[in-house]
Amino acid sequence: MTAVYIGVMTGTSMDGLDLVAASFDPLQLHATLTLHFEEELRDQLMALTLPDDNEIDRMGIVHVALGKMIAQGVNQLIEDNKLDRSRIRAIGSHGQTIRHRPETGFSLQIGDAHIITELTGIPVVYDFRSRDLAAGGQGAPLVPAFHQELFQHPSIHRVILNLGGIANVTMLPADHSELVYGFDTGPANILMDAWCERHTGQPYDENGDWAAYGQPVRSLLERLQEHQFFSKEPPKSTGREDFNLEWLDDQISDWRNDLDYDELEDTPENIQATLMKLTTRAIKKAIYRSKDIMPTGEVYVCGGGAYNSHLLEQLRWRLRKHEWSVQTTEVLGLAPTWVEATAFAWLAMRFCEGLSGNLPAVTGAKGFRVLGTITSV
Repeated sequence: MTAVYIGVMTGTSMDGLDLVAASFDPLQLHATLTLHFEEELRDQLMALTLPDDNEIDRMGIVHVALGKMIAQGVNQLIEDNKLDRSRIRAIGSHGQTIRHRPETGFSLQIGDAHIITELTGIPVVYDFRSRDLAAGGQGAPLVPAFHQELFQHPSIHRVILNLGGIANVTMLPADHSELVYGFDTGPANILMDAWCERHTGQPYDENGDWAAYGQPVRSLLERLQEHQFFSKEPPKSTGREDFNLEWLDDQISDWRNDLDYDELEDTPENIQATLMKLTTRAIKKAIYRSKDIMPTGEVYVCGGGAYNSHLLEQLRWRLRKHEWSVQTTEVLGLAPTWVEATAFAWLAMRFCEGLSGNLPAVTGAKGFRVLGTITSV
């Protein structure tokens, strides 16, 4: 009987939990579920991403609360879809990243795995990033190994673009598995969502309509692009520590103090359009840097940003020179919403089988490593 694995993903956007039940070889999704965070829990998680007072006690409270929520989601997924618990070998729970400091060999995800096991009766594979970090890697991004397994094509160059809070790319040269690599390109939804919520009261810019109403501001864009992350060479990864609303406010304030500042350009929708251009320009640069190996090909988008139609239009326009097509992973048989959660089900399977889960060319680790640790039932 084929084993089933449950994957649970909470991303940088902090909008909730995505859960999938999947089996592999071949991939089959048996059930899916999304649970949104209550406002109080989301606020508590968001507050933990930056240094503040009494962090350890506050983290402990949220660590337990998130573990209970994940367990509730797993039980609901099983019960609503009448899944056979005896077939479920393990849960792969990424947890919520509240601090990512690869330069010091440290990354922290919370959501108590032992509580999940206690409330579901199922072993949990968790803490996927620490082993890669210990081996000198960034601990991120981790999904490219899954992208390679599922999406690489023998004759067509492909890029898998994940647009979560942070954008990352997986470069999949045709039939050249040793050349697969990937990295974070910078912010995707993380800044646009925060700016949109502040000025419109909506949690995100649906279809990118608000950004489409504005015009990017070149002088502000140039200032934002001075962030040191953009000039780093891969392997590289980032998160809310680097890109957050406080950082954006500081950049806008400095821009307004510059002699080149134009009050007519200083509208919320123009700044939203600038943030979108910041995202798409960094993605274009990431894809074109491999033009000697991958001169053209196909881009497949996953993550919440895959539903931002204006962003995808902007990407198509920017990549037109080398005739890259841009579609979502839906056309490859896996909806954008479920790619990352499925990846962590797959990583749980890799752990249980004693197989590596990282790609050293992506993370910079010294070699392939089995990722994670597991709770006992």
